[in-house]
Amino acid sequence: MIEFSHVYKTYPGPVHALKNVDLSIGKGEFVFLTGPSGAGKSTLFRMISAFDLVTSGHLLVSGYDLTRMSASEIPYFRRRIGVVFQDFRLLKNLTVAENVALPLRVRGDTESQIRRRVAEMLEQVGLPHKQDQFPEILSGGEQQRTAIARALIHQPGVLIADEPTGNLDPELSEEIMDLLERVCAQGTTVFVATHDHEMVKRRNKRAVRIRAGILEGDCR
Repeated sequence: MIEFSHVYKTYPGPVHALKNVDLSIGKGEFVFLTGPSGAGKSTLFRMISAFDLVTSGHLLVSGYDLTRMSASEIPYFRRRIGVVFQDFRLLKNLTVAENVALPLRVRGDTESQIRRRVAEMLEQVGLPHKQDQFPEILSGGEQQRTAIARALIHQPGVLIADEPTGNLDPELSEEIMDLLERVCAQGTTVFVATHDHEMVKRRNKRAVRIRAGILEGDCR
């Protein structure tokens, strides 16, 4: 589902953000990405979601070759993946249900399809009773679960989560990780960047470590 082959990413300066990255993540795998700030975690995730282009090498995600993909193909590719951010990025003027429905509205689904899928997703993340509330009155954990529901509403094959528990307390962090594990158990490939090494140890999943743009560890 995700395949990096000799990938380099260089920004003007020059800044060598990624150096000769080789990484393969299969369908239905749950993988942590760890490393210090500035190591290249966010750059790697931006490339997986086609917000940044590969400088050299090859990157395949969900059957798309991101090194050869045209600008017109990017919106269609992004319908195959889900992205969760540390800061939630919910639209404050929309309710929980409206935020979750956004990917389906962009895709052009019918209103009946949207209502059914939103109800299913809110049930899955434990928020059916919050559907008419606005993000600002939700707890941090509820906002993150809303963001996860939005990322999963279109049934992506790959979910990437960049520090999804970074703003949450330990108990809420465990709830979010439990949710992500359930998502993975249903067949979605889940790739999570985190600074929380203790959580990685507790979860006993495959963990890839990056430092200064170089992958230096891959523990299965």
